[in-house]
Amino acid sequence: MNYLQYYPVDVVNGEGTRCTLFVAGCTHQCRGCYNQKSWSFDAGIPFDQAMEEQIIRDLQDTRIRRQGLSLSGGDPLHPRNVKCLLPLVKRIKAECQDKDIWCWTGYRLAELNTEQREMLAYIDVLIDGKFIQEQANPALAWRGSENQIIYRFTS
Repeated sequence: MNYLQYYPVDVVNGEGTRCTLFVAGCTHQCRGCYNQKSWSFDAGIPFDQAMEEQIIRDLQDTRIRRQGLSLSGGDPLHPRNVKCLLPLVKRIKAECQDKDIWCWTGYRLAELNTEQREMLAYIDVLIDGKFIQEQANPALAWRGSENQIIYRFTS
């Protein structure tokens, strides 16, 4: 898996101060997408063990308390990305128990296959659905268009 950007301190992509990883690769290719450069799976740089260690260190950093990790893209739940992200989210939940994980995907919850659904056990907040330009609403919190749904799997 490749990623385009990693923000060790982010206050825009989810509640609280967070770490945010923008993965590469999306087959939805929504008209009006704000991050078209993320569509190619070859964009960005390879996600490696060093980047995983950096995320864990940042989440455990007590100088700047992070509420959790946000996964965006691209599409973190594309099957090609799930293979890499599933071990990461499992590790975060094992080593950083007080951190939440947010994930944005163009897939609808009902469309997820078995492998994608395995990620849900580790995701606290899922924002699902393709961006639909005709339903765009900049006033929405955490979503770009009216069709997208926010699921909170934990309290």
